[in-house]
Amino acid sequence: MSSRSPKYMQLKEQILSWIAGGRFRPGDKLPSENELAEQFSLSRQTVRQSIGELVQDGWLAREQGKGTFVTRLSADRRVTGGTRTVGLITTYISDYIFPSIVRGVEAALKDRGYRLLLSSTDNRKDRERESIEMMLGQAVSGLIVEPTKSAEGNPNFDSYMALENHGIPLVMINERYSDIECPCVKMDDEGAGHTAANHLLALGHRRIAGFFKTDDLQGVNRMKGFVRAHREQRLTVEAELLVRYTTEDKENRPAEALKQMLNSPERPTAIVCYNDQLAVALMDVIRETGLRVPEDLSMVGCDDSFLATATEIKLTTIEHPQTAMGEQAANLLMSILEKEGRPGNQGAVYPPKLIIRQSTTSNE
Repeated sequence: MSSRSPKYMQLKEQILSWIAGGRFRPGDKLPSENELAEQFSLSRQTVRQSIGELVQDGWLAREQGKGTFVTRLSADRRVTGGTRTVGLITTYISDYIFPSIVRGVEAALKDRGYRLLLSSTDNRKDRERESIEMMLGQAVSGLIVEPTKSAEGNPNFDSYMALENHGIPLVMINERYSDIECPCVKMDDEGAGHTAANHLLALGHRRIAGFFKTDDLQGVNRMKGFVRAHREQRLTVEAELLVRYTTEDKENRPAEALKQMLNSPERPTAIVCYNDQLAVALMDVIRETGLRVPEDLSMVGCDDSFLATATEIKLTTIEHPQTAMGEQAANLLMSILEKEGRPGNQGAVYPPKLIIRQSTTSNE
C-alpha cells in the first residue's frame, strides 16, 4: 500500500481489488478486522472505517457474531440516479477504427437512456485486468469488451468470473476468449482473409505475400483464410512469403520483411495485409524501392478504415462494419439487461465484403 491516498481508502481499494479479481466471491468471509489491521499495519479504527464504507456501498455485509462477508452486487446498486452505466473496454480508443466502434456503442446506449464508461488497455493484459476491476468498482450494469491479444490466452479469467459472480453480463466485440461463455459480435475474419486472397488469385497473381498480426485471433483467422484460399487452388504459400508479427514488433518486422522480399529476384506480385494501417505503412516501403502500386505490386488491406482512401492510391480492402458492430453489441447487452435476451454464446458474425479500388490490378 502506497501513501498516495488516506490509509483507510487504500485498504478499501485493496479489498475492492480482491473482490474484482475474484479472490473473494459473494458469500466468502473476509479476514477479521484484527487480521487486516495486522496484515497492513493499520489501526482497528482505520480498518473499521474501510469496511464500513464498503458495507454502505453494498460490497460487504456484517453478520453479528460471524464476521464480514462479500455480498453479490445488487441490481439496485448498479443504477445511479435512475440511469444504468455500461462499460466499454477496447484495446485502443482514440485511433484507427476504434472511434467508430465507440460511436456505435454510444449512440445505441444514448437512445435508451444508458451512460457509457470507457477504458482502454493499450493492448496490454495487465491493463485489461485493471480495467475490469475498475468497471466492477464503478458498479457498471454490463460490460462490452474487446479482448486484449486474444490469441495469447486469458490470464484474467478470474476477473471475468468475478463479473459473472456479481451478475454483470458481458458481450465481447471483434473476438472472444475461448474460455469465456458470452455473446460475441465480430467479423468473419477467416472469410476476410479468404476473400482478399481469392481476389488476387482471380487477377492472376500466384506469388502473394501475407502479413498478419498473430497475437490476436483476428489476425490468426485472417491468415487461415489466406492460406485456405491458396489450398483450394492447389497452391502452396511459400514460407518466406508469410510474415507473422506481434503488437510489439509491428513497427519494424513487416517493413523489414517486405524490403527483403522486394530485393529478391522472385519478389511477390501482390500483398494481403492484416489491416489498412499496415497496408498504408507498406506502401511507403514500396515507394522507397522505386516500385509502384498497383503496376508492380497489388495490395489488399482490411477494415475499410479512413486510411483506405486517405492515400494517393485508394486501397482495395475488406469492409469492417465498425459503427454497426458497436451498435449491435450495445443492443445485445441491453436486451440481456432488460431480460429480452439470454446470456450465452449467441451473437453476430458479419460476412466479409470486398471494396475494390485502385490498389489491385491483373497480373495476366
